[in-house]
Amino acid sequence: VQLQASGGGLVQAGDSLRLSCAVSGRRFDSLVLGWFRQAPGKEREFVAGISRNGINTRYADSVKGRFTISRVNAENSVYLQMNSLKPEDTAVYYCAASYSSSHYSVWTEYQHWGQGTQVTVSS
Repeated sequence: VQLQASGGGLVQAGDSLRLSCAVSGRRFDSLVLGWFRQAPGKEREFVAGISRNGINTRYADSVKGRFTISRVNAENSVYLQMNSLKPEDTAVYYCAASYSSSHYSVWTEYQHWGQGTQVTVSS
């Protein structure tokens, strides 16, 4: 499974960004998908996860109400819409795929990772 994340950039606080992740190499609808982030000097942090059929989602408390994860199985893509961005959202964002994750938020349950895309939010 290969994942290619894109859409990061430099924005101001309050702005929006939409991250995309193209997935290839395995039947897309068999994968649970997630977004994680890692800021300099900090541990990898769960952001959002979505079930195989897109019905169930889960979010970190820090992004709930501001971020939305979605997937389009026909496009083999997963998205992260980020609104009302804050400086503390600054990090490298990674998309990840799992064959069997049931918690969405546990990074060790994800077998495949994209290369990351930088999101920088200025105050």
